[in-house]
Amino acid sequence: MAGISAYGAYVPRLRLQRSAIAAAHQWSDPSFKGKGKGERAIANWDEDALTMAVEAARDCLVHNAAPGDDAPSVLDAIYLASTSLPFADRQNAGIVATALSLDGQRRSLDITGSQRAGTTALLEALQAAAGPYTNSALVVASDKRQAKAASAGELAYGDGAAAMLVEGGDGLLTFLAGVTETADFVDHFRGAGEDFDYTWEERWIRDEGISKIVPAAVQAVLEKAGLEADAVDHFIFPSTIARAADGVAKAVGIKGDALVDNLGANLGECGAAHALVMLSHLLEGGLRPGAVVLVAAFGQGCDALLFRATEAARTPQGQLGVRGHLAQGKASDNYMQYLAFNDLITLEKGMRAERDDYKTALSVTYRKRDMLLALEGGKCGQCGTLQFPRTDICVNPQCGAHHTQTPHSFRDSRASVLTWSADYLTYIPNPPSHYGMITFEDGGRFMTDFTDVDVGELDVGTPVKMMFRIKSSDRLRGFVRYFWKAVPQRGQSA
Repeated sequence: MAGISAYGAYVPRLRLQRSAIAAAHQWSDPSFKGKGKGERAIANWDEDALTMAVEAARDCLVHNAAPGDDAPSVLDAIYLASTSLPFADRQNAGIVATALSLDGQRRSLDITGSQRAGTTALLEALQAAAGPYTNSALVVASDKRQAKAASAGELAYGDGAAAMLVEGGDGLLTFLAGVTETADFVDHFRGAGEDFDYTWEERWIRDEGISKIVPAAVQAVLEKAGLEADAVDHFIFPSTIARAADGVAKAVGIKGDALVDNLGANLGECGAAHALVMLSHLLEGGLRPGAVVLVAAFGQGCDALLFRATEAARTPQGQLGVRGHLAQGKASDNYMQYLAFNDLITLEKGMRAERDDYKTALSVTYRKRDMLLALEGGKCGQCGTLQFPRTDICVNPQCGAHHTQTPHSFRDSRASVLTWSADYLTYIPNPPSHYGMITFEDGGRFMTDFTDVDVGELDVGTPVKMMFRIKSSDRLRGFVRYFWKAVPQRGQSA
């Protein structure tokens, strides 16, 4: 037996109003006027699939961690699913693992190349956890897809991530059966080195692809589990194509009220992550024990997974999740800002943006990976003083002990603003540049950048939390540098 024992999600704070997208393109296509309903989540300029994956994983693991850590005591593997990973030949899952202090003797794997990568990763983890060699695995799915201006994807896509902790035993959702139907049906594709998908006609995708491939997979998984279609209480099937999910449900006999909200109105579709995003959203509301959940995803075939809710699923775990992040969203009608954040227009950035991103010293990056990716400082074994970064000598002037520090992560430490500045002279894609000194509740302080900040929001004493973000990019060589930034603490916190 294996199941899902914890879940989590991350949705960026910014919500681009579709009315702003429609208004920008109405001059060329009057039909856009009727498409400007709702909003979609968009990543900030310093977010990508990796940063969102780290935050979703933290949201998932926070309630299953040992004291002083944000990872379960036993975790054998981490699977990262995405079609928008920043590195083609550097294991992206390894970066996430290090940021979570999960590197070392754990398996890690990138799963990509299909919109069902998230469900494929989940299915692989569940099958592994049911065997003798894996106690638990973390599955993270995240996507930040690019879309051409005035395309259907620009309106339909959303940025986001979700994570599932898979363990042996019943969990919250007990895994009943899984089926994969593989078919090289090309509904869209993106060639190597291309930024945008090439998409085929929707009617063809729905009538020849989804309506024939998905029902076959769903019927096969129901037969494998020994269940009838009307036993399904919740049916998750992400698709931006109108009536696609309804058509599948009717074709196999699933009740109409079993269809789960696809979150298209206020989030958008998060690519390979969306099936897991919808599953997290469903679990956050609590489930009736015994309820049957069917998850399917389409992409060059179909994955279909069946679960049964346990008594533990009745009560939500209480993390921020999809619902909490959606509640904290900030509406934006700045379409030009969205284009700039995604490098979809060429801006004159001014002389202050002219800097040389010198070649990254990979040797230093490796030696200091715990500090850079896991925000790991030190704790003096003699006086208990916390400091960042960790050094050979304790910074406490009353101590000054040598070589006494042990690793201490500041990832989840509560902090507040000590000093701050809003700088319009320093170049940043979203001015002004906010930076300053923060102090951690249990001790330790350091100078950091602030992000997701509204002008006038910061003050001395403002509570902040640390979030994994892009620090800078070496565009000449395609190397992205990551670090942690401080974000104002708003509302509910995991």
